[in-house]
Amino acid sequence: MAEPEPGKTADDPARDTARLHTLVGSAQALFEDGQSLLEAELAFQKARATFVFSRAKGILGLAALALALLFFVLMALVVGLLLALAPLIGPWWALLVVVAGLLVTTALCILGVIQRVKAVTKAFKSTASKGDAV
Repeated sequence: MAEPEPGKTADDPARDTARLHTLVGSAQALFEDGQSLLEAELAFQKARATFVFSRAKGILGLAALALALLFFVLMALVVGLLLALAPLIGPWWALLVVVAGLLVTTALCILGVIQRVKAVTKAFKSTASKGDAV
């Protein structure tokens, strides 16, 4: 067994206290650094969310305006088709052709929506069943 240095015992309380003080200080500094990092991250995310929400208002406004203008474009197209077809096939037949075209287009859009909803539902069901198996 090694002998302790002269003037110091094997269990030097001053050295143990210094080590403990250094360890506690390091842990305290680490905790304070973690708090600072968390506060900075929260401030960054708050600023980021504020920026996104302020831009989202403008984006939604422009999208609503674009959709409204598109509606008017489609109305002009319908009226134009009626006016163009009326002299060729008569007003009632022109109305029938335009309405039939709109109904066919609407049906195709609805079928596309149904197919996409089924695909998404199927994807969620297969993901859920894989998640249950894990």
